[in-house]
This record gives sequence, structure tokens and C-alpha cells, in this order.
Amino acid sequence: MGKTYERIDGRLRTFIESQPIFFTATSPLAGDGTINLSPKGVTGSFAVLDDLTLAYLDFAGSNAETVAHLRENGRITLMWCAFQGPPNIVRVHGRGEPVFRDDPRFPGLLARFPEVDTSLHGLRAIIVVHAELIRDTCGYAVPFMTYDEDRDLHAKRFAREDDASLDAYFTKKEHVATSIDGLPGLPLPLPPTPA
Repeated sequence: MGKTYERIDGRLRTFIESQPIFFTATSPLAGDGTINLSPKGVTGSFAVLDDLTLAYLDFAGSNAETVAHLRENGRITLMWCAFQGPPNIVRVHGRGEPVFRDDPRFPGLLARFPEVDTSLHGLRAIIVVHAELIRDTCGYAVPFMTYDEDRDLHAKRFAREDDASLDAYFTKKEHVATSIDGLPGLPLPLPPTPA
């Protein structure tokens, strides 16, 4: 039923890259801390960088729990499940880090996402994940569902923001600079978008 993989390649990589949605899970170290689970799904915002490294674009939102948890302890799990075709669930457990706009690696990483117009989504960071455990399971109980298209609401909402107004938006949000549990979240003021 379940299998452990040494790397993300072949059929496994093809499966991951063809899914229109994936989920991220993180938590703080504190036993009573708030666990975070988030869906991700803007087409083109996910990339397999190599056999053990993945990355996705972290867009504007009302919280920054994943960023805060990764800054504190780095633990993250990514999950994909087949809503079409043969049943399958893939989980990548690993260590992640947010790469912010002022990091020298940011432009090179951003080039790995040519399909996305990042000016439309309020790009905050790029999350890079180094896989430590790669597993799949059957997915027999996952329902069949169809993917129609990406929603355009996020792009419509954040396309009207520039760096200054986006920074002001994040500053007003209670859980962007600081997580629900009081951990450091997105560093503000927001560094400008690299040219």
C-alpha cells in the first residue's frame, strides 16, 4: 500500500507536478501551539528544483503561519492527492525555509516559475523545502473531483497593490508580522520587489 522513495523523480515527480492543488502543514514547537494547514494552487506556483528540493511561491494573505513556523523550526509536510485518475496520496516531509525578496537567492529561484505573473498576487517569499521523507499511500478514500480552472479573485485583489501599499496591507493584519502564537512572521517593512 505505502512506499518510501529515495528521491522525487519519474512517475512520482510527474504525479506531483500534474496536481492542480497541494497542501502544506506546519506547526510551532510549543505543544499547545496552533497547527497550520493551507491549500496552495495558483497554476505554475510550484516547482521541483531537483530530486530532493521543492519550492512554491508564497503569496499575500491574511496570515503568515507557515512563514512563522518555518522561521522557528523548519518542519513542513507537503501533500498531494489524486482527485482524478488512479488513487494516490504523496507526502513530502522535510525542512523548509522562506526565502524573502531581499535574499540574494530570490531572483534565481523566481526564474523557476515562468508561468506566473507574480505582480498579480503580492508575492511575499519563496518557500524552499528539502525533502527528508518521501512517501505515498493508496488514496482509496479520496473522492473523484474535477478541476475547472484557477479562481481569479486573488489576482484581482492583489494586482492593484504596489510594494508600499502591500506593506501597509500586511502591517494592518494582526497575524502577518507575528503568528497566532506570537512567533515572528513576515519581516516588515516588506523588502521591495527585486528589479
